[in-house]
Amino acid sequence: MDWQRLLPAWARRTATRAGALPPPAVPAALWQSTVALYPFLSRFTPAEDAQLQLLVAHFLQRKEFSGAHGLEVSDAMAVAIAAQACVLLLYWGEPAHALRWYEDFVGIVVQPDDVIARRKVVDDAGVVHHYNEELMGEAMEGGPIMLSWTAVQPGHALLGAHSNVVIHEFAHKLDLRDGSANGCPPLPAGFMGQHSASAARQAWSAIWSPAYQQFREQVICHERFGQPAPWLDAYGATDPAEFFAVACEAYWLDRERMGQELPSLVHALDAFFQRPPEH
Repeated sequence: MDWQRLLPAWARRTATRAGALPPPAVPAALWQSTVALYPFLSRFTPAEDAQLQLLVAHFLQRKEFSGAHGLEVSDAMAVAIAAQACVLLLYWGEPAHALRWYEDFVGIVVQPDDVIARRKVVDDAGVVHHYNEELMGEAMEGGPIMLSWTAVQPGHALLGAHSNVVIHEFAHKLDLRDGSANGCPPLPAGFMGQHSASAARQAWSAIWSPAYQQFREQVICHERFGQPAPWLDAYGATDPAEFFAVACEAYWLDRERMGQELPSLVHALDAFFQRPPEH
């Protein structure tokens, strides 16, 4: 579905494809209702809020939404998804530059509810096992993003206070930017004072690898022995890519608390997202 048709009331008048005229601004009332629904969006400064709105307008100009199983994607739904997706790009400069992180896809498929996907896995003995997996979202390499609208809305039964399915799936897109979902996205030049890409990756690994192993141990101790649950969502213990995505959720939803719980990860994410020191 083309976004010009998706947002007919306010976008059709000036809607154009990327590279032509600037996109129309998000109407003030629609933006305020979106911020009210997702309180973490209200924590930004006026300048950051203006930058986020600009990113959202350009994002909507470049992406196409489609609703599955008869779902009609409304103005409010599209802006809600775009706002949360663009939070990750907030400090990466002009929209044309920042949105290059999302240039490997155009489509965003919105499902009415969580999706049951049929999976298969081959064990060490070569035996194939089939199972069902319930998905709230999925980011496909070089392909679209799928989101459950039920999960996008606040209050999903399976999502904790520091969980956000939109941020999670779009964090996977950042990780996949170099073609590999391994928990280490392409790092900005000069990352944490490093002077080469290899040194930057080593610095990242020195922080994230021990944090991931410690987190896995905490999850195991909680599940097997009843010890206190770790602060992050236990799904992050699945693999390093999921750990990165879960950490990004917590970082954007409650950076202050994450700084208390996992200061080394906050330091690394500050450097990755290029967050200004005064923020």
